[in-house]
Amino acid sequence: MKVDRRSLLGLMGAGAASPALAQGAATGRVAFLHGVASGDPDTRSAVFWTRITPAEASSGEVAVVLEVARDADFRDIVRRAAGLKASAERDFTVKHDLDGQGLAPGQDYFYRFVAGEVVSPVGRVRTLPEGATPELTLGVVSCQLYPGGLFNAYDALSKLERLDAVVHLGDYIYEYGAAADDYGMTSGAALNRAPQPPHEIVTLADYRTRHAQYKTDPDLQAAHARAPFICVWDDHEVANDTWMTGAENHQSATEGDFATRKAAALRAYYEWMPIREPKASTLKEAINRSFDFGDLASLTMVETRLLARGEQMTFAAIPKTAEGAPDVAAFEALRQAPDRDLLGEAQRRWVGETLSRSKAAGRPWQIIGNQVVMARVKGPDISRMMPAEQVQQMVATLPADVRPQVEAAIQLFKLGLPFNLDSWDGYPAGRERLYETFAAAGVSPVVLAGDSHAFWVNELHDNAGARRAVEFGTSSISSPSPGDHVGGLPLGAALSVANPEVKFCDQTAKGYVLLNVTRERMTGELWAVSTIMAKPYELKRLKTFVVTPDGDLTEA
Repeated sequence: MKVDRRSLLGLMGAGAASPALAQGAATGRVAFLHGVASGDPDTRSAVFWTRITPAEASSGEVAVVLEVARDADFRDIVRRAAGLKASAERDFTVKHDLDGQGLAPGQDYFYRFVAGEVVSPVGRVRTLPEGATPELTLGVVSCQLYPGGLFNAYDALSKLERLDAVVHLGDYIYEYGAAADDYGMTSGAALNRAPQPPHEIVTLADYRTRHAQYKTDPDLQAAHARAPFICVWDDHEVANDTWMTGAENHQSATEGDFATRKAAALRAYYEWMPIREPKASTLKEAINRSFDFGDLASLTMVETRLLARGEQMTFAAIPKTAEGAPDVAAFEALRQAPDRDLLGEAQRRWVGETLSRSKAAGRPWQIIGNQVVMARVKGPDISRMMPAEQVQQMVATLPADVRPQVEAAIQLFKLGLPFNLDSWDGYPAGRERLYETFAAAGVSPVVLAGDSHAFWVNELHDNAGARRAVEFGTSSISSPSPGDHVGGLPLGAALSVANPEVKFCDQTAKGYVLLNVTRERMTGELWAVSTIMAKPYELKRLKTFVVTPDGDLTEA
C-alpha cells in the first residue's frame, strides 16, 4: 500500500501542527507533543503509545481514545479502545495493547489517539505475518545521542516504502549532562541540542524529562510513526557500562544507591517506550522476548546488561610483571575465567529453546537482537600499517584530552589485547557457551549488534574454529565512535586487517542496517547519512552483504 507521507505523518512529519492540535494548544487543552509509537507487534495486535501534555502539570486524569483503522483517513475503523487514562502516575503516557484481538496478520493499519477534541498524529503499524511469508524488511538502529547530532538516519528510515519493523538495540537515551565537556556537547552546543535536564540524570523525574526531550525530535517521531519498534535497552538507558549491580558512570557517594537509580531508569523506560511490560511475577530486567515472522524468520531479543553481566574488566587493571611490564598472561587468565558471562544460564537456556522451536517450525532464519559486538576483535597494531613518524604525527593532531588514551591503546594493542572489553570479548567463556547453544539447536543465526557506533560485518567462530553465526553491527544514529576521534587513522580498515572474523568495518559513518529477507537469502545493506550536523543530507549505501541460510557470507 502506497500512502502519501504528509497524510500519514500528519502534524509531526514536517513539524507542522494539525488544526486540532493547534487549537488544543491555543485554548489550554491537552496536546500531543511527543508523537505516537507502536511496538512489540504480534499477529493480531501491537502496543500503541503516546503521551498527553496537559494544560497544567497538576491536572488529574485525562480520558483518551485509541482508534485503529485500515485507512489513513480513518473511514474504516476496525478497533476503538475507549476508557484509556493519562495521569501523573505514569507521567501522562498512554500505552495500550489490543491483547491479540481485532487485527489481521501481516497487514498495515493506521492509528491515532483522541483526547476530547484534540487528535494526535497518525501512525502506521504492521502486524506479524502468519503462515507463508515470502519476504521481510527490518531496519536495525542503535545509539542516538541527542546532543551528538541530528537524527537524519531516522528521517531516511521514515521514508522507506517497505518497512515491517525497526529493531532498536539500545542506547535510546544517554544519561550525561550539558556541561561544555560532557559527552557530545561540542556538537550539542553548535546545534543548540543540549540535553534536558542539563545535569546527569539520576532520579525518576530526570529520566522522564530526558525521555520526553528525545521524543520531541521530529525525525525520531517520524520513524516511530512509520513502523513498529522492537526495542531492548543497552547501558545508557541507566548509566554507562552497566552490569548487574553497578555502572562505570555511577558513583554511590554522590549519586546514591545504584538499585534505586536503576529502578527509576527502568520505570521511565517502560512508561515512555512502546514495549510490553513484564508480568508482576517477572523481573523488570527480563526484557528478553521473541517474535515470529510467519514461516520465514524468528527474532530473539536478548538482555546483556542487567540480568547476568559481571563487572567489566579494564585495561587500567592489567597486572604488572616483576619488571613492570604488562602481564598479558595474567590478564588473559582473568578474562578467560569460566564465570565471566553476559546472559546467565536461565536466559541462555531460553535462547536455546527459542532457536530450537524456530528450527523445528521450518523457519530458515533465526535472528538474534543483541546489544554488543560478538566477534573476536583484537585492537589493531597500527605500527604495521604506517611508519612510526606518521603515527606520531597523527597522535599529535588529536585533542589533548583524547591523546593519552590513544597513545596507551596503541601500546596495549601491540600485545594482542581486545579492542573493547565491554563487548563479548570481555566475556569469552560466556560467548563460547552461547556458541554451544547455537550448535545444540542446529542453527547458524544472524546476530545483530549495536553499542559500538560503527558498522560491522563479521563471521563468528567458536574456539575450535567452527563457524557459528554471521553478525551485522549497526553504526549509531548520532553517537561518536572511536574512529571520529583519531583523525586520519583508518581504524575500520585496521580492524579488518587485524581480525579474521571482521569482513568489513567502518568506524566513522552514521546510519542504519536494512535487512531484506527471503527464504533463499538475507541481504544486509549498510546505509549511511552524509552528515549529522545539518540538513539536507545525502543517503549512501556503503556496502551490501548476502547471507544464505547455511551461513555463507558474500559481498554483493
